[in-house]
Amino acid sequence: MKKLRVLEQPCCAPGAPPLPRKSAEAIAERFKALADPARVSIVNRIAGQGEVCTCQLTGPIGLSQPTVSHHLRVLKEAGLIEVARRRGTWTFYRLVPSAMEQLAFAIGGSLEPGGVLVTDEPAAAV
Repeated sequence: MKKLRVLEQPCCAPGAPPLPRKSAEAIAERFKALADPARVSIVNRIAGQGEVCTCQLTGPIGLSQPTVSHHLRVLKEAGLIEVARRRGTWTFYRLVPSAMEQLAFAIGGSLEPGGVLVTDEPAAAV
């Protein structure tokens, strides 16, 4: 899972200071992972159920198992979801709450960063 430094203040709210390039790239990577309706649907289903198996997503989302697995991999690589548990050949996923909180904070939707956004550069200064 990728790690990002905690932002000291929102990146995209009125009056936000410029972000270091690496921080901007790291945040954009997470938003890019959500820039697909199927992935938003997957995140929504996981958020609503807490844990979801790949097999529970194919029917409701209307995609094949390999396509759902691809979308899950993109979300996992972006650090938005993680493996909750495995049972035989089934893999169950859950959200990474801190990643979701950090995205909300980045756009000015929460009061405090909750999570760790990691880059090679320090976060924007207050």
